[in-house]
Amino acid sequence: MSIQTTGLALIVAVYLIIRYLNRTDTCKIKNLPEVPGLPLFGNLLQFGNSHAKVAGDLAKKYGPVFQVRLGNRRIVFANTFDSVKHLWITNQSALISRPTLHTFHTVVSSSQGFTIGTSPWDESCKHRRKATATALNRPAVQSYMPIIDLESNISIKDLLEDSLDGTKDIDPIAYFQRFALNTSLTLNYGTRIDGKIDDELLQEICHVERVVSNFRSTSNNWQDYIPLLRLLPKGNDAAVEYRERRDKYLTFLLNRLKKQIDEGSDKPCITGNILKDPEAILNENEIKSICLSMVSAGLDTVPGNLIMGIAYLSSQHGQEIQKRAYDEIMKVYPDGDAWEKCIMEEKVRYVTALVREILRFYTVIPICLPRTSIKDIQYGDAVIPAGTTFYMNAWAADYDETHFKDARSFNPERYLDNPEGSGTPHYAYGAGSRMCAGSHLANRELYTAFVRLISAFHIDPPKDPKDNPVLDALECNAIPTSLTTDPKPFKCGFRARDLGSLQRWMRESEEKTKHL
Repeated sequence: MSIQTTGLALIVAVYLIIRYLNRTDTCKIKNLPEVPGLPLFGNLLQFGNSHAKVAGDLAKKYGPVFQVRLGNRRIVFANTFDSVKHLWITNQSALISRPTLHTFHTVVSSSQGFTIGTSPWDESCKHRRKATATALNRPAVQSYMPIIDLESNISIKDLLEDSLDGTKDIDPIAYFQRFALNTSLTLNYGTRIDGKIDDELLQEICHVERVVSNFRSTSNNWQDYIPLLRLLPKGNDAAVEYRERRDKYLTFLLNRLKKQIDEGSDKPCITGNILKDPEAILNENEIKSICLSMVSAGLDTVPGNLIMGIAYLSSQHGQEIQKRAYDEIMKVYPDGDAWEKCIMEEKVRYVTALVREILRFYTVIPICLPRTSIKDIQYGDAVIPAGTTFYMNAWAADYDETHFKDARSFNPERYLDNPEGSGTPHYAYGAGSRMCAGSHLANRELYTAFVRLISAFHIDPPKDPKDNPVLDALECNAIPTSLTTDPKPFKCGFRARDLGSLQRWMRESEEKTKHL
């Protein structure tokens, strides 16, 4: 064979290899704008560490909905409020499934299975979601309010003690991670971690769930998009390590509940009800999936929103909002019984609006968990085929200036008697048929926590400016590529408004919840 022939054969072989490696899981979609990319990587390098911001900027050039290539995956991005509404809500029956990603689905989830939120749509997912939705609907959530009473009371009591009545600035992050985690554990297993914020099991679960959440990220794991990277040594080591650490405490919690059921010492809880129901149609793996979902979901959104809400309230503008919120609380509860009544009802409209604005402004899942279409979807002149992967840029949609007036300003009043608050107020919980099943619970947790925090404390800026929080919704994230916002550490002051009343409220809560 001549040198020329050998060279030509080598060129053809390299071309075919590159073409094979550069293939995408679905074909290019006609009549839908495409962002040009590079061979093999597609747009991965272009998107870098800030997929939400880069996609939002690209939407200004390519339109609200466009297609990109991330490695060998073709992705459709939706970046405006109305485009998300059309795809996720108008076409929710078509956009009901999830894609599988190598790191989370193949490596991390090989032992405990998928969470409900990350499962592709099938009969098993349908049964698990139905069971969870029933356990987390509005009437059910109201029955869980004693748990929120207990956990919010303990968090505020510890804040008061550790801040030395406002004389010492403290970082609130760990207090509200425990608040959210213990709420989920009590609901799911009938038990809580009865310890301070430095409890070993508490810290282990919070840390491991944070890392596992990053394995679900759409921007943190390039091996999900470029199969060649899966061949690299140690590519999956971290995922395996954290899968094993998570397995350890999930198995411990479930086995302890089963033992308590056998002994007759268990307390009412979601998993216990399923295990004791002779007509339950869920198998062991499906029960594990529900447990996994409750633990991980409880730490995904509520702590981030609570913590960043506190961060904003500690700012200069936040002082004005605190005063307005406190005045509104006192208007509704002039006898000073907001602490007790907020467990039973939600009547302070300004605090409800404040919670909505926190959820919008700090969309703690900037790029929501991806969807996969099970039917063709028409968008403009394009027919997006079944089997396509969709990414919701919730951050860009929640900052859409065509939907929200002065979207980059923090303004709870946008949700008071305002069209911005009608229908779907924001995309913090996703949208459509697979939106967060725990949104009612999360809303009640947030509302109760903020009524009690604002009734109890002046939330002050830190004495040392270096402890100020980062208030930008993306820049505040300590891990830019994580699935959910992991707030950067900061400090603020918690100064009791009326120490005697606060201590009395806390004693009354302790008395009411001592059976939990």
